[in-house]
Amino acid sequence: MHAFDVLGDPVRRRILELLAEGELTSGAVVTVIQREFGISQPAVSQHLRVLRENGFATVRAEGTRRLYSVDARPLEEVDMWLERFRRFWNQHLDALATELARGKRDRRAREQHEPTDTTREHRGEDEP
Repeated sequence: MHAFDVLGDPVRRRILELLAEGELTSGAVVTVIQREFGISQPAVSQHLRVLRENGFATVRAEGTRRLYSVDARPLEEVDMWLERFRRFWNQHLDALATELARGKRDRRAREQHEPTDTTREHRGEDEP
């Protein structure tokens, strides 16, 4: 299965988000996914199996519990594939950063040149 086929499912993406926060038992994953998506325990187990079989998650046994965690290798491959497209959004992000910096600079300049309320009080001026 191609990485984007695996990641194309919102339940599997959510499971990966949960696992990105740290190792979880299958029971903990099932509880969250059932609450958020309203699917059965066997359906959640199937999604975990797809993630595991396609290398996105690892599982280890601890007694009777199964602990799942993210395996980043397939995500690195996705990241490398996305690299050729970064220029499309990086240019926009760079432009946004420039505009934010310009706005901050302009705001500081205005604040330095506008009298404050305490300055008006000292001069005996009324507030606007």
